[in-house]
Amino acid sequence: MSSQGRAAQVLMNSYGEPQAELVRGEGCHVWDSSGKRYLDFLAGIAVNALGHAHPAFVTAISEQAATLAHISNFFVSPPQLKLAETLLDISGARSSGRVFFTNSGAEANEASLKLARLHGTPLGKHTVIALEGSFHGRTLGALSLTSNPRYREPFEPLPAGVARIEPTIEALEAALDEDVAALFLEPIQGEAGVVPLSHEFLRRARELTSQVGALLVVDEVQTGIARTGSWFGFQDSGITPDIITVAKGLGGGFPIGACIAYGEAAALFYPGAHGTTFGGNPLGCHVSQAVLDTIVELDLASNALLRGEQIAAAVLALDEPLVKGVRGRGLLLGIELAKDVAPEVAAAARAAGLIVNSPNPRVIRLAPPLTVGDEEVTEFLTLFRKALRDV
Repeated sequence: MSSQGRAAQVLMNSYGEPQAELVRGEGCHVWDSSGKRYLDFLAGIAVNALGHAHPAFVTAISEQAATLAHISNFFVSPPQLKLAETLLDISGARSSGRVFFTNSGAEANEASLKLARLHGTPLGKHTVIALEGSFHGRTLGALSLTSNPRYREPFEPLPAGVARIEPTIEALEAALDEDVAALFLEPIQGEAGVVPLSHEFLRRARELTSQVGALLVVDEVQTGIARTGSWFGFQDSGITPDIITVAKGLGGGFPIGACIAYGEAAALFYPGAHGTTFGGNPLGCHVSQAVLDTIVELDLASNALLRGEQIAAAVLALDEPLVKGVRGRGLLLGIELAKDVAPEVAAAARAAGLIVNSPNPRVIRLAPPLTVGDEEVTEFLTLFRKALRDV
């Protein structure tokens, strides 16, 4: 029986038919059960920051698993404390910040939503604002923040008090009033088709939330951990949020997330207010620290900027009629197509041996490992051009 047939018998149909059965990875490539090799320019949707089977990742798992893997949050461990300190250092607010560890980005956003309630309710602030085009996860709380009605409507009624606005400065100015407890946003809206918010928008969001006493929550689940060329996507705008959520690339493939809060927001949780069994376990924290250390050692943030500019320019230079433009920053890029054929292009790319995806009918999303180099860029261009021409 095929892997698709086996999957249909034993797995819930949450993701549709599997595109392949992958069995091995190395660097920027993966192999399926038939032996076919693919260039992975999606990296588990911006997760595999170091690529597949990187020695630092493999070593970190092995050495920590042989020492201490899980202890519950009745205790702390050296890896947990070190990773929390590192996250506060790279986000630029060590002195006033605190970290809550989770297992995923959706859970980090759930924690942030609870912080927003703890902040707003005593002050009579009952509204949380999210942006049209946003994606913050599929758990019920995070789903209430997510824009796409196709994701939300089957599960309504969702937690109340969430308003969505267009991602414009004018909409911000009209919506931010004394009733708002928090504003959630992503520096680049990945699921909307890799749509960056401008630095002006982010700075105005910080100004307005500060004026009305609302928390600014920046979802860096997809943009964080050097993917855009900085540790976090908001940093180039010069602002400091009240809360950052992060996951995906943080563990480089190991499930871990974090909610990082500053100032007053960092002191809102009290014993019993929130919890998780596995969040912050020693194994996940040690692996994540190894990922962050390797990003620094190899200067992968600079590589993300360099390769992102290289890929964007090279895609435009292909002069293919289907390609309308390229947007994004660093190694989170969206290739805008002239027709609604992105799913067909992604399928043709996969047939050619290239993994990308289509968050909407006109955009191909690229989120390759941060370790990508000239050889992989050249291979990508060859395979992507073939996919475009096949479509």
